[in-house]
Amino acid sequence: MTDRIGRRAMRVAHLDHTTTTGGAEYALARMLRAEHDWAAVLLLPPTTGEDVYAGAVGDVPVRVRGVAQSAGASSGGAMRLLALGGSVLAQAAVTRVSPEFRTADVVHANTSRAAAYTALAAWTTKVPLVVHLRDMIDVEALGTAGYALMTRLVLPRADGVIANSRATLESAHPFFRAGVDAEVIPSASGLRRSRPRAATHTPIRVGMLARIDPWKGQDLLVDAFASAFPDGPETLELAGGAPFGHDDHLDALKHRVAALGIADRVLFPGHVGDVDTLLSTWDVGVQASIRPEPMGQNVLQYLAAGLPTVVVDEGGPTEWVVDGANGLRVPPRDASSLASALRALAADPALRTRLSAAAVGTPGLLSDADVAAAHAAFYRRVIERRGRSRRR
Repeated sequence: MTDRIGRRAMRVAHLDHTTTTGGAEYALARMLRAEHDWAAVLLLPPTTGEDVYAGAVGDVPVRVRGVAQSAGASSGGAMRLLALGGSVLAQAAVTRVSPEFRTADVVHANTSRAAAYTALAAWTTKVPLVVHLRDMIDVEALGTAGYALMTRLVLPRADGVIANSRATLESAHPFFRAGVDAEVIPSASGLRRSRPRAATHTPIRVGMLARIDPWKGQDLLVDAFASAFPDGPETLELAGGAPFGHDDHLDALKHRVAALGIADRVLFPGHVGDVDTLLSTWDVGVQASIRPEPMGQNVLQYLAAGLPTVVVDEGGPTEWVVDGANGLRVPPRDASSLASALRALAADPALRTRLSAAAVGTPGLLSDADVAAAHAAFYRRVIERRGRSRRR
């Protein structure tokens, strides 16, 4: 593969530890599917079940080698932590001898787990390592072992860091080595700016687009919805699968909805592939995470779709939503305040219309191709800086 002026294209090895339908995996698949001007290869360990990358990355080669990486091991007991360490070391060894890894101009670790074994694999090589941060760098988000690996192994080794928000980047900054190149680049979220919506007095449909996970706040939204609309025609839709072993939480949510007497007005459609069509049926989009959200792709998708958007007043979403301008902010972990915001939006079509127009015009909403272009520029900068440091 060559670029437009005949030079050999930059070779980038992208590494992910799973093919489960998570936000990081969707973001990488979207970016690789978009137009990009580097020679990409995707390196994965063996996985079973869902495969977000299957048929979704165009002509990008996919290489599967090594040992499976279990979900959630970084916060488990002693035996699970031992298993985590063993699988990380084994995957690092397999990755280190991979021809695609050894010949890459830069390697890009898409997730925290992938970053752990990629950092080990790259330790004695000259290949620059770019670490993609999609989680806050704290114990709550990463688990004890994951936090230790990230702060003691990965970030001190990284040549470049991409973060999904300023909040995420700031949480990692104390652990960078001197001279590391770091940049905030929004995740590829499949954004297509819609037209503003003219709201009416018809009953509203409230929605959350997020994987079913205790920290994503679906239960908080259920309680707020039940408080705001204990009866009536308003509906709530909780769209998202339950990957990473959270089927029990999905069952608990359904029991909670039934106990509140709103089961006939709350929908659980599971994973939804056609996000644009889904969002076009909603009147309000909600982000209600119960710990600081690094940067939910759902917030960007709500804004681009022209949805009046409600977010928690902490973390990455506050970098996009200005309270009262292109959305509403509510205090964290406060069902009462969230209920008040929902009631206000339901009662005021003019407010929803105004927020919709401003949401569509939010600065900085990037297409997947724009995200790929930003990555390409960043990769080149890291390669050039690493080259200069070796020549000194």
